[in-house]
Amino acid sequence: MLRIAVPNKGSLSGPAGEMLHEAGYQQRRESKELRIVDPVNEVEFFYLRPRDIAIYVSSGKLDIGITGRDLLVDSGADAEEILPLGFARSTFRFATRPGTANGLTDLTGRTVATSYEGIVAAHLTDHGIDASVVHLDGAVETAIELGVAEVIADVVETGTSLRNAGLEVFGEPIMKSEAVVIRRTGASADADPTVETKVQQFLRRLQGVLVARTYVMMDYDCRVEQLEKAVALTPGLESPTVSPLHNEGWVAVRAMVPSKDAQRIMDDLYDIGARAILTTAIHACRL
Repeated sequence: MLRIAVPNKGSLSGPAGEMLHEAGYQQRRESKELRIVDPVNEVEFFYLRPRDIAIYVSSGKLDIGITGRDLLVDSGADAEEILPLGFARSTFRFATRPGTANGLTDLTGRTVATSYEGIVAAHLTDHGIDASVVHLDGAVETAIELGVAEVIADVVETGTSLRNAGLEVFGEPIMKSEAVVIRRTGASADADPTVETKVQQFLRRLQGVLVARTYVMMDYDCRVEQLEKAVALTPGLESPTVSPLHNEGWVAVRAMVPSKDAQRIMDDLYDIGARAILTTAIHACRL
């Protein structure tokens, strides 16, 4: 039985559950459920605080987990990222009152308030900055107003909360985060073969979801003499599928194309004479 840690709340929880459902895994029906078993897929899910997941995984009690890259790094746990998942993206930045600081060197001798002490302390040390770090659990925007710190370091998504507090970001991002699948460092080397098979299957399923969300299937008809131009527009992953049509001189083409480019590609195909152009969503795949 593969044992997987999943965020039980916050911005990671909903999208993680949706992705696992799309990957064919049973998920909890009630938010109060802390553990469920998916007997068909031989997986046991544990719903834990996102900040604790890296600790559980690094202990070896759970095989893999889904958490944020920032939470993984901040924990200092002996775990590693094995697959980025593309949701819950955020940027970790320094912020202070306008005109107070422009870069890292301006932090020397100052106090930085943050909920991510591990990330900030390591970042300052790596850049040779001698500054104090104060740990706060949330709402760090008020730390400057209350005189606890001169600078804060926090996750920035839109920046609205910072602007409302009269603050502005400065310097380069400390790190960019997103949801990731994690595993105990080096676990693959000594894993039970049955568990390793399940881990790889789990990763393939999630990768299939990521591809399905990124691509659409495109079908169209075109004249044989325009086929090379059409194929150049829709090369597919290996190459497109081309089949002759009943009408002589025409072929049907099928290929996966990036969903973000689909409308432009349809326009370009139409301009070279392709017709009956359509796209369909991909619900699952294996590459």
